[in-house]
Amino acid sequence: MSHPSGQSRTFPHYQSGSGWNAMLPARAPRVAAPPQSRFRHVVIGAGYTGLAAARRLAELQPREPILVLDASSAGEGSAGRNSGFLINLPHNTRMSGHHSPLQIARKQIAMYQAGLDWLAQLSQQGGFDCGWDLAGKYHAAATEGGSRNLRASLAQYRDWGVAYSELDRDAMREQLGTDYYQFGYHSMNNVFVQPAALIRGLADTLPDNVWLMENNPVESVDGGGPYIVRTRNGQFSADNVILANNAFARRLGFLRSRLVTIYTYAGVTPVLDAAQQALLGQRDQWGVIPANRLGTTLRRIRGGRFMVRSAYSYEAEQPLERMAGQLRASFQRRYPQLAAHDFEYVWSGSTALTGNGASFVGEVRPGLYAAVGCNGAGVIKGTIHGRLLAERIAGQRSAMLDDLEAFEKPNWLPPDPLRRIGVLTAIACQVRKAGLEK
Repeated sequence: MSHPSGQSRTFPHYQSGSGWNAMLPARAPRVAAPPQSRFRHVVIGAGYTGLAAARRLAELQPREPILVLDASSAGEGSAGRNSGFLINLPHNTRMSGHHSPLQIARKQIAMYQAGLDWLAQLSQQGGFDCGWDLAGKYHAAATEGGSRNLRASLAQYRDWGVAYSELDRDAMREQLGTDYYQFGYHSMNNVFVQPAALIRGLADTLPDNVWLMENNPVESVDGGGPYIVRTRNGQFSADNVILANNAFARRLGFLRSRLVTIYTYAGVTPVLDAAQQALLGQRDQWGVIPANRLGTTLRRIRGGRFMVRSAYSYEAEQPLERMAGQLRASFQRRYPQLAAHDFEYVWSGSTALTGNGASFVGEVRPGLYAAVGCNGAGVIKGTIHGRLLAERIAGQRSAMLDDLEAFEKPNWLPPDPLRRIGVLTAIACQVRKAGLEK
């Protein structure tokens, strides 16, 4: 089914490159056409989900040729634009289904730990450095409402059996170098990575029967046995197609009533001098998750840089100069004592949200599959979802796959203009609710 004429671009197009990618040495993208046009499997999207699906299929079917297509190059796409938190705890346990939130949480924790372990194994076996650092994470509240949110999260942690340390204002000041936050907690359930380095490493260590073709956007998917995948640089056919391009699956004509595109924004400073770094707390790397979902995420990056991530926009990227001003204001409110609040890199990244926070992982129609809707937590979730989807395609069942199919069911979303009105209203309400958490 082709995307209708006049529909918007089938892939994200960003105003600036990924700052994470710009910090790395130059890499030559893989743009050569494969020697054949017929494949057993074609994967659309070379992010964490697509690469995981391709890798697992290649392991299970080593004689089958697999093609992975991506509109950008590794490190420049959405997978190289996140904040580099690999959190192995649930973000949403109240999805539809017959499972209780506690049952879902326990199953998600096991699933995400499996994804994290696999990523650790792949980085070690591949021999690439992605800055892997088991440093944990802080959650911080600047308001009474934010503190209530965090205390509710800690009640869940106790139910889940997750260890944590509560921190009052003085402890937060000592560890983060700011008195902006009145309450918080720290848990060890997070690994920091350099996200562009991680996705590059995964792309460059694929099995031999996987052909990666970058900078080649898919323009349409037609047919159904085999499917015809048309791209900017040629046409390919496949028995199976896997959509791993998040909300942009909708731009190809699929899952239109399940996904919306959201852009978030980040800025990273130049390397700060020793005096400024000394004002940022005791650890040389840490990260803060805000008490409100539209609040500001912080990351002190090992090596002397500092990252600020905040703000959301619906379906379209906003002018980066204006968004940089918002990021700078958030930075300055938290660290007024710093000599400067400048950013060397400012960029946006797209993600896909669903109405109830559940991802779509499964068969759209015979031979056409999707693992999309990461809801802003796509590194571990996308990795394990891509792996499990590949196992489903290869006929390999497991209890974990059964669990995934049982509770990952995104609900229906109305068409525009109702969808736009609903999402923008929800964002505006959350912004007001966030207050000083922004």
